[in-house]
This record gives sequence, structure tokens and C-alpha cells, in this order.
Amino acid sequence: MPEPASPVPEAGQEAPARVRLSFEPSGKRVSVPPGVSVFEAASWNGIAIDSTCGGHGTCRKCRVRIVDGEVPVSRLDPRAFDPDRLRQGWRLACLAQATGDLTVEVPPLSTRPKAATVGVGRQVILRPAVQKRYVELDEPSLADQTPDVERLLAALDDLEVTPDLHAYQRAGRVLREADFKVTAVVVDEALIDVEPGDTTARRYGIAYDLGTTTVVATLLDLSTGTPAAVRSMLNLQQPYGADVISRISAGMLDPSALDRLREAARDTLDQLTQEVCKQGEVAPEEVYEIALAGNATMVHIALGIDPEPLGVAPFIMAARSFPALLAADLGLRVHPRARAVVLPALGAYVGGDIVAGALATGMDRDRRVRLFIDVGTNCEIVLGNADRLLATAAPAGPAFEGAQIRCGMRAAPGAIETVRLDPATGRVELGVIGDVEPVGLCGSGLVDAVAELCRTGLLDASGRLLSPEAAAKVSPALAERLATVGDERVFVLAEAGGETVYLSQRDVRELQFAKGAISTGWRLLLEEYGVTEADIQQVLLAGSFGSYLSPASAVRIGLVPRLALPRIVSAGNVAGEGAKLALLSVQERAGALALLEEVRYVELSDRSDFNDRFVDQLAFPAG
Repeated sequence: MPEPASPVPEAGQEAPARVRLSFEPSGKRVSVPPGVSVFEAASWNGIAIDSTCGGHGTCRKCRVRIVDGEVPVSRLDPRAFDPDRLRQGWRLACLAQATGDLTVEVPPLSTRPKAATVGVGRQVILRPAVQKRYVELDEPSLADQTPDVERLLAALDDLEVTPDLHAYQRAGRVLREADFKVTAVVVDEALIDVEPGDTTARRYGIAYDLGTTTVVATLLDLSTGTPAAVRSMLNLQQPYGADVISRISAGMLDPSALDRLREAARDTLDQLTQEVCKQGEVAPEEVYEIALAGNATMVHIALGIDPEPLGVAPFIMAARSFPALLAADLGLRVHPRARAVVLPALGAYVGGDIVAGALATGMDRDRRVRLFIDVGTNCEIVLGNADRLLATAAPAGPAFEGAQIRCGMRAAPGAIETVRLDPATGRVELGVIGDVEPVGLCGSGLVDAVAELCRTGLLDASGRLLSPEAAAKVSPALAERLATVGDERVFVLAEAGGETVYLSQRDVRELQFAKGAISTGWRLLLEEYGVTEADIQQVLLAGSFGSYLSPASAVRIGLVPRLALPRIVSAGNVAGEGAKLALLSVQERAGALALLEEVRYVELSDRSDFNDRFVDQLAFPAG
């Protein structure tokens, strides 16, 4: 396993800010927690680095060159590189820990691996449903009048396939134009097309993470398991509200709004489809299968199913799983007979995105007791190991998205994402997305700011900002930043261009409500499971927000169990990773369905003690 380049702080100790990595020649820039390996940082962000060992340093294929920045030579690097190349900065990416800003040169893939690494370093053997077979057939004659499709099927005698009508329509013309040298395209047990010549090297799929706020599409080369392109954009349903309840309500108030919501979802998916195909230089007709992971509301709307029963007790879905569909059913302009796989859902508020996340992180395979938390407006939580799994959902509210926060904004250029306070000097160190002047505060910055105010003593355990007089006794240098806006106490984070970015008392309360709901959720699951915080061996923070959350700050405010920081892992976009798994392996796809029987959903809304337990978790931990 990788050896830490520097000590990792324990709970309660100071943690460094996020580090920035620039990958060449793609020019892609990413921001990750310190200590993450270069390989993981690349994998999370769709940058292909060759590897077949799952990040253990044994295959010695994940070779990169550190162009700028410092990465110590690991114990295995000398086995992969001679002294000259080590001096030039060559390292094994899986053992190169990013403890500071780096510029990394990634060479082109030198092999075509038959295994792909997804999720939190998880490896999967490639067994996609999409197959291609090149065949050279005997031409028909008066002595051999075998029908065209029967002739083709006879050459595929090791496969039991049923031709689609589209294949029948294409076969005669394509066979003759290609001199009976063709490629059969098979998805599961269906022959969907006949293509001229040998096209076996060209088979693609697209994995979608259909989020309430953000939608991500990854174009995958199904022959190698590597991403060919990744794109994301805001969900075009945004005008109908920031959360699923708002969108359900929009459909309840105006029945015609459901059609508009469905079209907005489909337009989002289709726009991303065209973008990744263009970026990856792939014809849309070469995409033969797609996989979709999303919460139950987003999936219902995209499929044109009324989501109203999801929004009112007893919160009933149309179905936990759907049969194989056509991508055309979702309005996607790919191959006309491309299949669509929709990841199954556990409940109305623990949807296919969480099943995908549990699949990608191997929650059902690990012997350790682990806690999976997808932090967002609706927070989904999974607890357990290979023996037993429990899941629930907690209503965290929109604070993590920057909504209801005075200077809140989404994670976009100008958003403060990290905060460090020095009570001795009064220095305020801010990490701003895009390295520009700060204009607002995003979710990770909100958590950091509150955690730092708790650490320095300017915010008491009840969540109250100290008065200027009391603050002057704790930290005179920082007390000067306490001010009043209207009749509300605030802490000023930055002043630039005539604009002031601050954290208000109300902002703190919004975060308290969110962290109280999440903390209550995982604590009740611990009780139901019969374990304590000390029994948890790893916490996985998932989702677009969870990936950027500082583990030290999350511990400090009580959002997650108080564990040693190395045991709290940013899992990345595991919903998208699970959707990739569904494309790359039919066995993993079956594993997603098996989770429906392996995971028990725990409903919190009907617990008589939930409100009391929630109130108990509003305070910030002492110390």
C-alpha cells in the first residue's frame, strides 16, 4: 500500500487545505484533499492512467512524471525507474501522494487493459453486455439460398441471440455492400445491428449521474474500460426548484409542468450526450448502451412517471427496478436500438444513485463496518459490511448547496471553498475556486468557516457567535471581524471590490439544522445495527459536495463520527462510478439488483423519537 509522504493529522488536529493538480497534456485541473494519490485524483476526474493492479504498485504501469511540485520517491519507484528517470520526476501514480500542488504529465496509454479501476480504487473485470463479432460469410448462391440473417446467426453459433427488427432491416443491404464481411453488434441476447467491415474496436457506452443539481456524463470505451470523455452541466430543471420536493410540488400544482420537467431532464441528458461524443471523437451511433443512476424522483421524471406519490406519505415508488429500456425512450440520440439500464432504487429517498454508490464502493463485499454518507439536500446513509447493510435518508436541506445562506453560492469560480483562521495573528486564509476574488461561500467553505470558528472559540457549542467584547478576550486579532448587518451578528471573511463576504448567525443555524439531521440519521442507524462509533472502521463521504468536504471540519462540527482522519475518505462521484460498473460488467449489474435484497431500508420519519434526537444533535461537539 502507498506510504504516506507526510503524517496525516488525527481528529481534532489542524489539516492542510486542498491541493491542486494540473494534468498534462489535457490541461485539466482538479482540487483534491491532501494525501490522495495522483492515480485516485485522476480516476475520480475521468483522466485515464494505465493500471491493472488496482493501485497497489505491483503492475508498475501507472507511470507519470511530476513536472512541478515535490513527490518523494516511494519504496517501489526504484523498481520501475532507473536513477535518471527518478531524477526527472517519474513516479508510480498510485504511490505518489499529493501533499502539495502538482503538475503531472500523463503519457498516452501504452496498453489496452482488460480491467478497469472505478470507485474507491475498486477493480472490475470487463464483461460488458455490448459485444461485437467480425465474421466473413460465404456469399449465397442458387445452391445455398440460406436467408441473410440466418446465415449471420449460423456464424454466431456460440451466442444465443434474437435479432431486432432493425438488424433485419439492415442485414441485406450491409452484407452485399461489404462483400459479406461484417460485424454483428450484440447487446445482452439481442442482435441490434449489422455493420460493414470490422468495427470490433469501436464500441462505446455512456454512464450518467442524473443529479438534482448537476448531471455528469462519462463516455466509456467498452473495449478497455477507460473513459473517452467526461462532461457535466447544471440540470435544466433548476427553474422548477433546487430540490426534489420543489419539483414534485411543481407537478402537483400544474399537471402540465410534469411534461416540461421531463423534457428538461431529457434535454440535459441529450446535450451531454452530444458533448461527450464530440469530445471523444465518437459518432453517437457507436454508443450501444447507456446506464442511468439518479434519485427516485429524477428517474421517475425522466421516464415520464408522475412523481407525486414520492412526495407524500407513505412515499411510494412506481417500481424499485425497471426492465431494460431503449435509450430512445429517454430521448437520447445514440444508436437507435441502444439499450438503457436504470440502476434500481431502495426507497423513495434512497435511489439508484445510492445503489450505484454502494456498488462502486463495495459496501456489500467488505468485512469492515463502514459508514457511507452522500451529503446533499437529501442525505442518504448506508451502514454495514458484507454480512448486513442498513440504509436511510435524512432531510438535510439546501445549506450545502449554498441556498438559504446569506452569501451562499454554488461551487463556481469566486466561491470560498476552504477557510483557515489564525487566532494569534488574525490572519484569514481562504481557498477560492478559480483563484479569483471571493464573491460568495459554497458548501465546503461554509463547513470550514463554522468549524474554524468553533476551533478558535468564537462560536460556542450552542452555535452562537460571541459578542465583540467576549470575542476580544478569546482572540483580539479576529474579534475585529465580528460585525453587525442589520440586527444580525456576522463574521467577515473577505472584503473585495466593494463587496463583503460574511458568515451570519442565521447561516450557522442553517448548517446546524443540516448537520443535526445527518448526525441523527447515522446515529440511529448505529443503534439499529448494534454498534458504536468506535466500531466504524471507515467513513465514505460521497457526492459532489462530500468529495470536497474537509474531513477535519466534518469531524469538528459533528457531521461525521469522531474518527482518526485517515479513516474518513472522500469517495468521489460514486454514483457515476456505479453507473460505469453497470456498463462494464453484467455481473456488477446483477450485483446492483442483488443489493435490493441485501440492504434493509430504515424509515426515520415515523420514529416518535426522531425530533428529540434531532434537537440533541444541533449543538457542536465540545473540544
